[in-house]
Amino acid sequence: MAIIALLLSLAVPRYFSSIDKAKETVLRENLHQIRDSIDKFYGDRGRYPATLDDLVTQKYLRKIPPDPITDSDRTWVLIPPADTQKGSVYDVKSGAPGAARDGSAYESW
Repeated sequence: MAIIALLLSLAVPRYFSSIDKAKETVLRENLHQIRDSIDKFYGDRGRYPATLDDLVTQKYLRKIPPDPITDSDRTWVLIPPADTQKGSVYDVKSGAPGAARDGSAYESW
C-alpha cells in the first residue's frame, strides 16, 4: 500500500500539470483558428462578421470551438472593430478567469 501511495504522489501532480498544459495549448489553437476565420471572412466580404455564428453559417468554421478552460463555446469575449460600420467581431479573446502557467491572464490572449 505504501508503494502505491508513493507512486501516486509522484504521478498525480504530473498528470494534472499535463492536463493544464494541454488545455492551454488547445486554447491557443482555438484562438488561432477563430482569428484566422475572421480574417478570411473579412478578406472575402470586406466586413467583419456580426457574430461568431456567422462564421459557421458561412462555412468558415464547422462549429465554434469551445474554450477549453471554461468548457463552453459561449464564453468567448468579442472585440469589435474601431469602425463599427464594418461589423461586430474584429477579434476574440478567452472569457476564462485566472492565469496561465506562465502567469499571463487568459483574457489577454
